[in-house]
This record gives sequence, C-alpha cells and structure tokens, in this order.
Amino acid sequence: MKKVLTLGLAAVMAATLLAGCGGNDKEAGASGGSPSASAGQPSDAGGKKRLAIIFKNTGNPYGEKQMEGFKKAVEENGDEAILKAPDQPTAEAQIQMIEELISQKVDAIAIAANDPDALQPALQKAMNAGIKVISLDSAVNAQSRITHVNQADPERIGRTLIQGVSEMIGGEGEIAILSATSQATNQNTWIEWMKKELEDPKYANIKLVKVAYGDDLRDKSVSETEALLKSYPNLKAIIAPTTVGIAAAGKVLTDKGLKDKVKLTGLGLPSEMAEYIESGVCPWMYLWNPIDVGYLAGYTAEALVKGEITGAVGEKFTAGTLGEKEIVADGDGTQVMLGDPFKFDSGNIAEWKEVY
Repeated sequence: MKKVLTLGLAAVMAATLLAGCGGNDKEAGASGGSPSASAGQPSDAGGKKRLAIIFKNTGNPYGEKQMEGFKKAVEENGDEAILKAPDQPTAEAQIQMIEELISQKVDAIAIAANDPDALQPALQKAMNAGIKVISLDSAVNAQSRITHVNQADPERIGRTLIQGVSEMIGGEGEIAILSATSQATNQNTWIEWMKKELEDPKYANIKLVKVAYGDDLRDKSVSETEALLKSYPNLKAIIAPTTVGIAAAGKVLTDKGLKDKVKLTGLGLPSEMAEYIESGVCPWMYLWNPIDVGYLAGYTAEALVKGEITGAVGEKFTAGTLGEKEIVADGDGTQVMLGDPFKFDSGNIAEWKEVY
C-alpha cells in the first residue's frame, strides 16, 4: 500500500504542475477549468474523447482530490476531462448532471453515487446512448454501471476500524459511528462489516450505541458529534468513516478538551487530520490515496472507451503508474480494487500531511 501511496505523491506533484482542478466549481473542463463542451456536441474532430466524473458534492476536499486524479489520468491519455459535482449530496442533483452529460454526448461517465438505486434510470439511459458508465468510491447497483472502482476491500475496511478502536479503548466501552449519508453505499457496506466484526466474542464488552449521519456536511457533522457526546456521556470512542465527519469530530473533541476521554478514528485526509493525530485526539486513522482512486477510475473509463476491456471478470488493463489491474467479481457485477487501507499515525503523519 505504501508503494501505491508513494505513486500517488508523484500524481499530486504532476497534477500540481499541470493545473489546479478548481474543485469547488460545479463544472470544469480539462483546459484550465474552462466550461465543458456545449450540449449536443460530439467529441472534437481531432479524436479527443470527453470523459466526465461526477462527485457527491462540492466543497469536499476528498472529492476534489479524487477529481484531480481522474483529470490527470484522462489527460495522460490525451483526452478531455469534465469535472462535475452538485452543491448538495443528493441523487436528484446527480441525475440532472447525468442528463446534461447525455445531451453533451460524452464518451464516459464515472460517478461517486449519492444513492445506489435512484440513479439507475438515468445511468441506463446513458449506457443505452453508448456512454461507458462506471462508479467509483460509492457504488451504484450492478445494473447501473459497467464496473465499479473500489478504493479498498470493504470487509478489510470495516474490520480494521473495529480492531483499531478496540485497541484504543482497551476492548471495553461504548462506541458510536459518525457516517456520511444514510444512502451512501460505501459507508453502509463498511458499517455492516463493522457490525459483523463486533459479533466476535472478543468484543463482548464493546457496545455500538448509535450510527449518526452528518451527510458529509461539516456543520451537520459537528452537530451530530455534539449530539452523540450529549446523549452518551460514557462514550469512549467515535468511528467516522468519512473524511468530512472525522475532521469535524476532531475539532469538536479538541474544542471540548476531550482528548483523554473520547478516542477518535476512521477514514481521513492526512492534511486535515495531522493536527489531531499529532495532538493525540485521534491516535491513528486510515485511508487510501483519493487521487489514486480517481486516477484508477480515469484509466478504467479510458480502457472501456478504447475497447480494451468490457467490464468482465478476469480482464486486465494497465492503469498508468498504478500498473496492471484486474477486474474481479462484485456480487452481481464487477469491480477493480485499488488496495488495502493504510494506517496513519504519529510516526508517519508528518510525511503524508504534505501529500494530500
């Protein structure tokens, strides 16, 4: 995993030299953040393809890095990237963007879904129009995509988070989960694996008291953290498997002086969580490189557009600096796996906070 993250550092540096992605824009083209092509126009006469990514919402640093990686991959292939994200993390907002991209006749759409099922009619319409559709990070159902790009093994994420929090609290006490939206497929899958891990008798003295939802919005995540602390005065730890949520929880615990009373772990950006790891509020956390997630999605979409893969189990393709990747089974569909979650703690956070 360290190798993958190191490769991600190169991706960051290269992307920085190329151009900023203008992450808070609702839509940005690949050329200096210019607007994407007008509706109804096919790929340009020079043969340049147009590949779009739709993240969950604007103002999310994790999403901005993901789109940055996607843009880099597409540009490495000589094509144009269209970066889109709605103001609010809703399926309705993403459906509108999908419809716009269908009208623009893009070649591919990669989407981090706000709902696994609600996007199906729009995405099937896109595929019927010849657009290569994949999901990344937060999956849509198998009927709504050709394949999915997964940041890490969901089982390993869920089990690792429980193992980590158990170590933090000495295997005893009340814990809570601060998630993103209640419909987020990735969050819900991780939470299910957390619950399965808790079924092991060795966690008999750990009680999951609440799963709260901050909707990947900073202010709501702060409010939900404060509500957890008020409702459960004996709370020993919070697991936040969302970069927005864990940063919000870190601030609340810091402001309330609860470093030694309530532990924090989850999935966070090193640049946002460094101060909390260094202070001890969050002893350690996990993540993968979101730039690499977007980068892998970009190469997956490119391979589909070029006809190098069809999305079937066993197919292989080269994903730039990430090397060869293989498509594997994922329930009724297929997926491409980036790698295992990586642990960030006081021993390595100084290095990685400068990366992303």
